[in-house]
Amino acid sequence: MSLSEARDHWRETQVAQASARIPPRKAAFETSSGIPLEDVYLPRQGDAERLGLPGQYPFTRGVQPTMYRGRLWTMRQYAGFGSAEETNRRFKYLLDAGQTGLSVAFDLPTQSGYDSDAPLSEGEVGKVGVAIDSLEDMAILLADIPLDVVSTSMTINAPAAVLLAMYIAVAERQGVSPDRISGTVQNDVLKEYIARGLYIFPPGPSMRLATDIFAYCSLEVPRWNTISISGYHMREAGSTAVQELGFTLANAIAYVDAAVRAGLDVDSFAPRLAFFWNAQMDFLEEIAKFRAARRMWARIMKERFHATKPASMTMRFHTQTAGASLTAQQPLNNVVRTAVEAMAAVLGGTQSLHTNSYDEALALPSQEAARIALRTQQIIAEESGVASTVDPLGGSYLIEQLTDEVEQRAWSYVERIDALGGAVKAIEQGFQQTEIMSSAYRYQQQIESGERQVVGVNAYTMDEEPLPGLLRIDERLAERQIARLEDLRRRRDAAAVTRSLDALRRAAAGTDNLMPPILDAVRSYATVGEICRALVDVFGEYVPPTVL
Repeated sequence: MSLSEARDHWRETQVAQASARIPPRKAAFETSSGIPLEDVYLPRQGDAERLGLPGQYPFTRGVQPTMYRGRLWTMRQYAGFGSAEETNRRFKYLLDAGQTGLSVAFDLPTQSGYDSDAPLSEGEVGKVGVAIDSLEDMAILLADIPLDVVSTSMTINAPAAVLLAMYIAVAERQGVSPDRISGTVQNDVLKEYIARGLYIFPPGPSMRLATDIFAYCSLEVPRWNTISISGYHMREAGSTAVQELGFTLANAIAYVDAAVRAGLDVDSFAPRLAFFWNAQMDFLEEIAKFRAARRMWARIMKERFHATKPASMTMRFHTQTAGASLTAQQPLNNVVRTAVEAMAAVLGGTQSLHTNSYDEALALPSQEAARIALRTQQIIAEESGVASTVDPLGGSYLIEQLTDEVEQRAWSYVERIDALGGAVKAIEQGFQQTEIMSSAYRYQQQIESGERQVVGVNAYTMDEEPLPGLLRIDERLAERQIARLEDLRRRRDAAAVTRSLDALRRAAAGTDNLMPPILDAVRSYATVGEICRALVDVFGEYVPPTVL
């Protein structure tokens, strides 16, 4: 009797008898993306050949031959709130606690290209991240942090070139040349049009700014990851794991296409492309998603773009546990949720990781909650044993078949977007937005009907006391930030600022790389808002389509 025949017999006898005594808990078992799950999985012929080995094409089993046996993932806790001074203190606290990389959260005005004194900034200064208006603020943010030692990730998109220029200029002040700094700038504006809404310019100019960063850094800042192509925010908006993967890779194809059309050799910039994924609560599907992502990207770069360097085909990625899974009800349960999601990211082979704090559904992370989130990573790294072998779940019958299924369904989305003319055309037609809204609606229906249970929300509920110790942002912060900005404008050389902004407008109207004139503007103490408004003068502002 073959193994499959033995399984059929087992189902007809033992499983049938057990189910008669104890009926299944659900009518159907499936992943969060709707992929059906079998009761038990068997080995398949050809699995080993499809997988390869860690560090080898197609990189299903990891991008490094030794993975965490050689070096642990970077523990990069996302932080930023209030003023540059406060955030600098939090950075130093986290570094002293064992964090191995910085990750900067900017406030909404900064992310949207507005200064703190702009009318649209009112009520938002320093509320969900740090307020950065000028090079002076960036210098305070990074004071006493050695930029040739510490790697920094910055979650900034539409004004990414401006904040990167500020970082380079601060490093120069420290005596650190651009070729010695390392980190990542998110620089992924396509997902802003799809899911997040923090765009400034139309897609064409936005793509130019993104690829200008690729070109500039490939020559001047070679250790910098020039983009973090992000599925995270689409997942937070309600996409499934399969949609997160398919839509993100379609966006990645658009960026590489744009860079190649701009005359860049694919192997000159592709090794510094990075990705940013969400780790949700569907533990097994998330691990499969990470493995499928590496394999798909390797194929895209080798077969579609004809990359020749192995580094151009390797998907290096950062992971953050899911903000959307955090609950305001029974918030200490979020410690467990974050641990489950972090373990999925590690078993999936992430290169860096942020773990959310248990109180983030209620406020920005308190110091205690941020420390527990970091300790979660350290316990996984030092105590769980999962870092002691490469690809611990490789060869799992379920994981390998689920990886194939996730990959197949994600390819289907990539092909549909290709048929619409690529990611930008699909965004303009509202395709990705509509798909995500439909998935989010289905998920909410499942919660409300009780089909999907969330502990503390629609299952195992209880009366609770308010959570003590929540972080509160000083309401006077905006006044102090605006006062500092006004003082800077009085002290700086106004004529030099005007000259630098005029030069930037001329460059934007032409075809030159925009990073050098943006750097000149930053060094003259032009502000984020002034630089972005100068670009708006040439590029205009984006008006989204109506999506029903």
